[in-house]
Amino acid sequence: MLGPVILAASRSDRMRRLISAAPVTKQVVDRFIPGETVDDIVPIIAELTAKGLQLTMDVVGEDITTPEQAAAARDAYLALVDHLKDLELGERVEMSVKLSMFGQALEGGHELALANVRPVVEAAAAIGTTVTLDAEDHTTLDSMFAIHEELRKDFPQTGCVIQAYLFRTEADARRLAAAGSRVRLVKGAYKEPAEVAYQQKHEIDKAYVRVLKTLMEGDGYPMIGSHDPRLISIAQELAHRAGRKLDEYEFQMLYGIRGDEHLRLAAEGHRMRVYTAYGTDWYGYFMRRLAEKPANLQFFVRSMITKG
Repeated sequence: MLGPVILAASRSDRMRRLISAAPVTKQVVDRFIPGETVDDIVPIIAELTAKGLQLTMDVVGEDITTPEQAAAARDAYLALVDHLKDLELGERVEMSVKLSMFGQALEGGHELALANVRPVVEAAAAIGTTVTLDAEDHTTLDSMFAIHEELRKDFPQTGCVIQAYLFRTEADARRLAAAGSRVRLVKGAYKEPAEVAYQQKHEIDKAYVRVLKTLMEGDGYPMIGSHDPRLISIAQELAHRAGRKLDEYEFQMLYGIRGDEHLRLAAEGHRMRVYTAYGTDWYGYFMRRLAEKPANLQFFVRSMITKG
């Protein structure tokens, strides 16, 4: 399987230098990450929302090694909120955050991440939108869920992400499928050991459906993070069986992948939210996109061969 190899490369400084220096890299990266600054991304937000799509914004960058870098990440999100305020789009554009960016892995990281993310959640609420806490590797999840629970005391609309490939996720889904919760379900994009996660695609797909059924039958708001046509069809059927209206769940897909499907689902009346990342520290995010979907890797390699 290529996925684990690519994920290993995402942590290699040598591969980072090699790929970053490739002449074609920027052109290919632009497919997934449409800008480096807030000013770059505002026209993208306007374009996608004008087409009836919703967005969740991610300022990329996870290699945080100092409290000062964590504070800078916080400030980058606060700058984004300032721009979103002027656009007056409310919940149509929310934000996704990785707590690693806010200092979670540093000494005293749990408290530091909570202290840094809270102002972002407060600012988002003040302009009528919200924040979703992204899931990272399994060792960070207890901290993430504890921060999620703490934030929901004052900001109950705060969302979180669960990953179908982890054994623990079915229990997490049962706990989270409560009134007022917002839960994004994804397959999972980190290299996890066999002791904690399913390793085979068919096992992960089955787990995804089981967890999604729990979320659909619960009282919360499911967010289906998948580009898989079969899983999208199953999600629609599960929503129908659960008696959910079109505004009682949503689909989420990555910017740059299956754009026609984004528009098709929106045209059918579904809530369709595009996960849109921007920023200069794009390498780790980009490599995980390649690991998640072989077609992405094929696109990149083909581009390097034909234009590198």
